[in-house]
Amino acid sequence: MGARLSTNAGTESSKVQGYFSVRQQDKIWDIIQQVVLYPTFDAAEFEKGKKRSLAGLKQAKESPRSVIGTYWDRFIYGDHPYGNPVNGDTKGIESLSPDDLRKFYRENYTPDRAAIAVVGDFKISEMKSRLNKLFKGWKKAKRKKQPALASPQLDFAESRVLLVNKDDSRETRFYIGGKGVPRSNPDYVGIQVVNTILGGRFTSWLNEELRINSGLSYGARSSFAVKRAAGTFQVSSFTKTSTTVEAIDLALEVLDRLHKAGPDAATLESAKNYLKGGFPTDYETSGQLAGLLSDFFIYGFDEAYINEFQQQVDALNLSKAKKIIAKYFPKEKLQFVLIGKGEVIRDKIRKYGVITELEITAPGF
Repeated sequence: MGARLSTNAGTESSKVQGYFSVRQQDKIWDIIQQVVLYPTFDAAEFEKGKKRSLAGLKQAKESPRSVIGTYWDRFIYGDHPYGNPVNGDTKGIESLSPDDLRKFYRENYTPDRAAIAVVGDFKISEMKSRLNKLFKGWKKAKRKKQPALASPQLDFAESRVLLVNKDDSRETRFYIGGKGVPRSNPDYVGIQVVNTILGGRFTSWLNEELRINSGLSYGARSSFAVKRAAGTFQVSSFTKTSTTVEAIDLALEVLDRLHKAGPDAATLESAKNYLKGGFPTDYETSGQLAGLLSDFFIYGFDEAYINEFQQQVDALNLSKAKKIIAKYFPKEKLQFVLIGKGEVIRDKIRKYGVITELEITAPGF
């Protein structure tokens, strides 16, 4: 049919996504209706999926880059729902049954908690009529009213280190960071400009120092992982086991440089131009625009992000950039997650904070 239909789930949302031509839409919309309104959770298919999920968890731990983000979220968010692994853990998956999925679907996959974003070649009145007809049988669930998700506590009392031991590792992969921002933060655009300088592009300070100038890593970056109610900031990289401390110390020096010196006017202007130049290509396809509309619903921001993006970038000067650095880029009581060979690096990394140690082969995160 030349179409694509997929589903995915993340920390704060689940999605059904479709890409199809106008001439195929009658067939595809009928399939989407069946997927959303009438899932069967066939027992045989469920068992196949369960086995794949369990095998995937085991396989993922062979690759530290695949799981370090999950360890990070658990370490930072603790028992808050944001700390739960999106792909589950062995104990949780093994305990599931098709009836559990059916119950979860009935209670949570309801129209009062959903949005439909459609972008393409159609008449608005006709599309509204089609959607109303397709989804008129979608009913709200009778369930207890859930309390609003509380914001997690991310003001740490001290620097901490999570060391995930992988005995056969020849390198150390690490995250350094702390509290970030929710997606709806009014300074989100300015934060992205500053982060572009620190670690958001190939010519960033972090990548220049850890990859280009020192050769300690093949790549280093920084990012803000944003959610609806909170977010984290992290510097991430990897290096061979013997240069673990050297690479971490250099990353910390770069972060310190951001706070003490900050960017000069030319560097700031370069980052602003970089973001403005790439922005249009982020939302040029129907799929990208549908994703943006979905994000409005999920994360609680609106079209002002598009309409005012260039204006906000242009308005950022050195004075405002320094205020953003001081307010949003952690520099004290930093949190560290490392995956590597514990017997070699354990004593060397004690200077960064109180160490908690896990085995990568142990269940869960």
